[in-house]
Amino acid sequence: MTLSEKERLRYSRHLLLKEVGEQGQIKLKAAHVAVIGCGGLGSPALFYLAASGVGHLTFVDDDQVELSNLQRQILYKVNHLGQQKTQAAGKVLASLNNEISLAPINVALTEDNVADLLSEADVVLDCSDNFKTRYILNSYCLTANKVLISGAAIATQGQLMCFDFRGHSPCYACVFPKHTHAPMENCDNFGVLSPLLGVIGSQQALLAVNVILGHQRGCYFARIDARTLTHQPWQLAKDAQCTECRH
Repeated sequence: MTLSEKERLRYSRHLLLKEVGEQGQIKLKAAHVAVIGCGGLGSPALFYLAASGVGHLTFVDDDQVELSNLQRQILYKVNHLGQQKTQAAGKVLASLNNEISLAPINVALTEDNVADLLSEADVVLDCSDNFKTRYILNSYCLTANKVLISGAAIATQGQLMCFDFRGHSPCYACVFPKHTHAPMENCDNFGVLSPLLGVIGSQQALLAVNVILGHQRGCYFARIDARTLTHQPWQLAKDAQCTECRH
């Protein structure tokens, strides 16, 4: 695989970086990233993955664009109201970068379809807003030895996580065991500060790029406070009692 002259111009700022260069850009071109959820986190993540030249993007969501989404879901405009999010996202991303492959999938992720939807992906971004989807993604990526990058935000607090199941890594359920959370806590009833989602979604994309380039291996966890602008990393270890990965 090589870069065309048009791609060399488009990604010229990447090619100047010793951390990327031509071989790194070719790795990005060959990579396949799946993004689950095209909302507040998925919007900035998809923008930067497409702009960075990730060659294959699959994005999954079954919602339609609503007026309340426009406060934080920056992929969408007023003229997208009522459209399927994946359909609208596909149009916007294609207008940004028409040299990559886009696969918008308008379905709800389930235990029954997750393997079919994500089997070709190298890296999976969990940009969902519910624990059911997060646990489905965690279980699948753990079994399939994929890299799972998860983001979350509510009110003014956010979390950024990377679980590298290509090696020895804790899983999402090690950090957030099932049945230990308030199931109704989400942006719909607690609210969320708009730019916080942009910060976390962009960092999910950055982690994905670093994984593809070989700069990120192993797990990562950080808490982000939007009021104090602090970013606090934490060390993670496998939970010996975890029902998902203890075997």
